Amino acid sequence: MIAVLATLGYVLSPDRRNVLMIRREGRPDDFHLGKYNGLGGKLEPDEDVCTGMRREIREESGLECTRLELAGTISWPGFGRDDEAWFGFVFRVPQWTGTPLERTDEGTLVWTPVADVLDGKVPMWAGDRHFLPLVFADRPRQFHGVMPWSAGRPVSWTYTEL
Repeated sequence: MIAVLATLGYVLSPDRRNVLMIRREGRPDDFHLGKYNGLGGKLEPDEDVCTGMRREIREESGLECTRLELAGTISWPGFGRDDEAWFGFVFRVPQWTGTPLERTDEGTLVWTPVADVLDGKVPMWAGDRHFLPLVFADRPRQFHGVMPWSAGRPVSWTYTEL
């Protein structure tokens, strides 16, 4: 089984009411086509997770992270294109500098109300609705979860909060 280590970050507006998401529409062959997603991606072999998260935010948005908060981790067995097992480090990014790009090769960057994300008003992976309430909680606690996938859908979701 192939294991992929990745980061997933949610850049928050200063008032924490909006989150910078990417609307994936840049490539017709994109596994995420049509979905809104946080920013992030695969770790490079020589990176720790914080360095990888900062690099991905810089590459995908043009922003520099000045503060990261580890929201938690998620194991996604069976998620990838070839049923890879993904393991993701999920971050909140409450402080940053710069001006976000409008568009990248992957899609358009959109400030999206957190309330709309939590209410399901934006198209996302079906599994995101399970863990995003933990990421955007008023008093967040670190979580560590597992979400097995089969046939392109989450099968279950379990987690532990610390």
